[in-house]
Amino acid sequence: MHYIFDGSYTGYLCCVFEAFERKEFHAVPITESLMESTLFPEYRTIDTDPLKYNRVLSAMEKVVERKNLNLFYHNFLSDSPVEWLNAFQLIIELFKMKKLDLRNFGDPSILRLHQTLKKVSSERHRMKAFIRFVKSDDGLYTAVVEPDFNVLPLIVEFFKNRFADQDWLIYDIKRNYGFHYSANEINEVSGNIKDTIPNPYELELNIDPKELEYQHLWSTYFKSTNIEARKNLKLHLRHVPKRYWKYLVEKKV
Repeated sequence: MHYIFDGSYTGYLCCVFEAFERKEFHAVPITESLMESTLFPEYRTIDTDPLKYNRVLSAMEKVVERKNLNLFYHNFLSDSPVEWLNAFQLIIELFKMKKLDLRNFGDPSILRLHQTLKKVSSERHRMKAFIRFVKSDDGLYTAVVEPDFNVLPLIVEFFKNRFADQDWLIYDIKRNYGFHYSANEINEVSGNIKDTIPNPYELELNIDPKELEYQHLWSTYFKSTNIEARKNLKLHLRHVPKRYWKYLVEKKV
């Protein structure tokens, strides 16, 4: 049995509630966009209910403590149905056994959970380092990103604190949503703009005149500090994977 949910973490935990409600412990949570009717003959649509979500979350906290709840949320942000299923089964076990040692790395499922968390954490740190804003003439700073994992929710507070006096938009072009910050408020925005933006630096039609000067200055600085004789492309790619280059000012051709 496949449980079709709306793609939110709230909907995901509602799948846990339904699994116990219906005694369908082998259910597989998945989104409609990933569902193939020919592959999944048996499925059930799960409604997103905040009350059921809160009941599951509160019950989980009693077993694994509040500090560990984010482990499951961060795993969910991996955007991988395989990892969703792994954590889903761990939560089922958590409720059945009334305990779960999340430091038992001898358990393949728990080890896999932590391996996924490490990947998500690495992507979060990279986004903090590699995001580049472009300023338009209306004062809005915009950054387009395409992370491997859905890490925007994990970096929004970082940028809010760092650029508290600016209006900015960080948009995930892969998942068609982002966060807009203005007047100390953060709002989620969405819309399919992927097909209309071939290059992130073409997002703003009216770029602030000084923006191009700053981009040129930064590119010049980057080139001047680069010592050709000590160039180590293999090491460079390890720290700055090529998939990020098109979003970096210093890598513009």
